[in-house]
Amino acid sequence: MIDQLNQLIEETESAIAELSVSEKWRDAMTFLMQLPGIGLYTGMTILAAIGDIQRFPDAQRLVGYSGLGARVHASGDQYHTGKITKQGRCELRAALVASAWVAVRWSDHWRELFQTLTKRLGKQKAIVAIARKILVVIWHVLTKRELDHHAQPVAIARSLMTWSSAHHLAQSQRKPRIEFVRERLELLGILDEVTSFQANGRSHSLVPNP
Repeated sequence: MIDQLNQLIEETESAIAELSVSEKWRDAMTFLMQLPGIGLYTGMTILAAIGDIQRFPDAQRLVGYSGLGARVHASGDQYHTGKITKQGRCELRAALVASAWVAVRWSDHWRELFQTLTKRLGKQKAIVAIARKILVVIWHVLTKRELDHHAQPVAIARSLMTWSSAHHLAQSQRKPRIEFVRERLELLGILDEVTSFQANGRSHSLVPNP
């Protein structure tokens, strides 16, 4: 039974990987994977839960849809916020919190923000706040198809190389992995900012051969 389940998991992961480079999802995945903490499966989970980003006229609507918005308790002229509502897509919240933990580990920007929030809120509330802020960034990069203000081009190149290698995706697209990375960086508008990068213990050059 375990062998059968492992085979089903492998087949499912392979199908998700192939969907990630399909015409419907490829560009959106590129804009998502520029963000630290978001990889192939978390990215596809987020996109599948969100659907068409145009359904959300502003970031706050998307936050509400995810259930990451805080409850507001009002009495007279006073109000205070409580725990998150937990209404909406539970898989979206789970993917965002998982991404937030990775982001605060590897990104200077998110780690510093997390440390600041932790002093005031404690770790658990702070990581939920980070997840909520990442979702706001996701709304901006998907809606405006723009580069994140805190993007790190070399780190993005490494993430894209990992994506291209998963389940031999670049090979299934009939192109070298480095060409896959080059195309995705060009979409993000940062191809000229990365000449080489390290990934999987190897150095990769993005400078075309003369």
